[in-house]
Amino acid sequence: MSSAVQTSRIKHQKLTCTIGAELFDVDLGDVARDDELFAELHSLLLQHKVLFLRDQNFSRADHVAFAERFGSLEDHPVAGSDPDHPGLVRIYKDLDSPAEHYENAFHCDATWRAEPPMGCVLRCVAGPEVGGDTIWVNMVEAYAKLPDHIKTRIAGLRARHSIEASFGAALPVEQRHQLKARYPDAEHPVVRTHPETGEKILFVNAFTTHFVNYHTPENVRFGSDYAPGASDLLNYLISQAAIPEYQVRWRWSENSVAIWDNRSTQHYAVQDYWPAVRKMERAGIVGDRPF
Repeated sequence: MSSAVQTSRIKHQKLTCTIGAELFDVDLGDVARDDELFAELHSLLLQHKVLFLRDQNFSRADHVAFAERFGSLEDHPVAGSDPDHPGLVRIYKDLDSPAEHYENAFHCDATWRAEPPMGCVLRCVAGPEVGGDTIWVNMVEAYAKLPDHIKTRIAGLRARHSIEASFGAALPVEQRHQLKARYPDAEHPVVRTHPETGEKILFVNAFTTHFVNYHTPENVRFGSDYAPGASDLLNYLISQAAIPEYQVRWRWSENSVAIWDNRSTQHYAVQDYWPAVRKMERAGIVGDRPF
């Protein structure tokens, strides 16, 4: 592992060769109030995709204030928010947690929205003594390392992303239909462009159900080509997030924080800690329409 690096004000250390850096001697409350310090942290986020800090003993108001430096916050239609701090979603896992509140799949947050979140700030409020790690994946690297013939094949493809088929799947049929009516399936490019860096990103995940423009004469000779051809390709693309060389794994402790760019990463919350309790609070930042 490389030694820590000091930028103008922030000391940091890379955690893997492709993604993740830990910051040292930084108080996010200070960052929220300091334009220069925030700009430096923002630059590090674009470079490393996900940033980690420990011992951030701030209030929920401070959590919201820092996250709002990136933009407006959004609620989640299924997970509960703190009543006094809209946009601060409580992800509390205990023996009474609803079955549909899962995170143990590689996913990019809320791609079932037409405008998925730009990023998130997640703090550990309480966690198990061991277990409950989270894995992040660099989907810029995942796209870059695809074989050239796959890049050619997926150029221009678009895909559907669904809350009904994920969070909604555990609901009674009427509630599931109501959820879809509120949040119709979104359509996104399979390869999106990062609006700030220009990087190309492989943009399919656990919320992706199918391609919407695969059934063309170039891809399909007969109808029998369509279902296996499209689903096999989609499953192959989704599987790229599981490649360890693109990943970083973070072990949580109380008051540790992760800040990630939701446009260029996926993540997976490892649920190996039952019956221990894991309590997290997340501020999701409103994003833009992928292109």
